[in-house]
Amino acid sequence: MTDVQLVELTVNGERHDLAIPPRRTLADVLRHDLGLTGTHLGCEHGICGACTVLVDDQPARSCLLFAAQVENATIRTVESLSDPDGGLSDLQRCFAERHGLQCGFCTPGFLMLAEGYLAEEPDATREEIREVVASNLCRCTGYQTIVDAVDDYASRRRAALQSALDAAPTTTAGSTA
Repeated sequence: MTDVQLVELTVNGERHDLAIPPRRTLADVLRHDLGLTGTHLGCEHGICGACTVLVDDQPARSCLLFAAQVENATIRTVESLSDPDGGLSDLQRCFAERHGLQCGFCTPGFLMLAEGYLAEEPDATREEIREVVASNLCRCTGYQTIVDAVDDYASRRRAALQSALDAAPTTTAGSTA
């Protein structure tokens, strides 16, 4: 008889109760138990980054984590990026427009890495973006178009935030609403 552990995971805002072997990786649970195949497995040693997901909003290699380790965490996969109607998110559109993908195998990992990094560093410079994306491997693009896509997305986010701030009503000290 195999050991089984009961684990409750919150993935993309949905709770899942699972009975899994204690040493089952998060990547395997996402792909095989939950059917979220956007998370890709490349090296299975934490080197390539294809399996990158967000765990409590931080990029993490899901091949290096046991599912039981992230039981009380919030997990987001590439599937969480799409619009409610199933369309591409702004980040995904930037990757498409800037040709930040070719074969597409590494793309989900890059998308989640960028999503997590830019949430922490919205004012990231191009050089900082270049350094961060170097932590994931891509054999097709040469990275330039990936850097272009992430930088474009960051610029668009900053512009949208500034536009929203400019449009917000201003209040003066002592005034009442």
